Amino acid sequence: PMNPPEPPARGTEVPAPQPPGRSAPAAALPGPGLPDAEALVAELADRMRAAVAHDACFVGIYSGGAWLAERLPARVRGDHPVGYVGVSFDRDDFAAKGLKPEVKSTRLPFDVAGATIVLVDDVLCTGRSVRAAINELFDFGRPAVIELAVLVDRGGRELPIEATYVGTRLAVGRGLSVVLSRADDGSLTLATEASADAGR
Repeated sequence: PMNPPEPPARGTEVPAPQPPGRSAPAAALPGPGLPDAEALVAELADRMRAAVAHDACFVGIYSGGAWLAERLPARVRGDHPVGYVGVSFDRDDFAAKGLKPEVKSTRLPFDVAGATIVLVDDVLCTGRSVRAAINELFDFGRPAVIELAVLVDRGGRELPIEATYVGTRLAVGRGLSVVLSRADDGSLTLATEASADAGR
């Protein structure tokens, strides 16, 4: 018969048992479980290439969506002007979350009225940032069509908003944020970090 395991020494922290088939939550690291962001950009562009209107305007939501909106037009057929929207003041939870340290201003160097718009964001969660971006767009005119492209859909929706084009779908704990970062050379990476306010 097998001997029972030795009890832990006094003061030793014993990790809580994990359910079968699940790993411990990730902590503020580029994960091994996270996909390569550069590969996801290519996959997202592949999904958009045959479907996006030839004259669609790409509008990135600061900051990660703006980085993607700068790169996607070169990978998708057509002539795609690029603009940017800041959503800090338009989110319906602004009073609770307050103002972020760096508020970016909206720049739309084309006529929004009657345009086909592809909103671009890095991570889709609650849908509140996308809703705020749509509100901001309508302040400049009424588009003919608005589509949504996201690098990562992590679930956790609080509004009935779904992406038209998705790089990948991830299941992530509510206490973690999925963060897109850009290096000095322009390369993109995904990481997770602990956050009491992970919804977007």
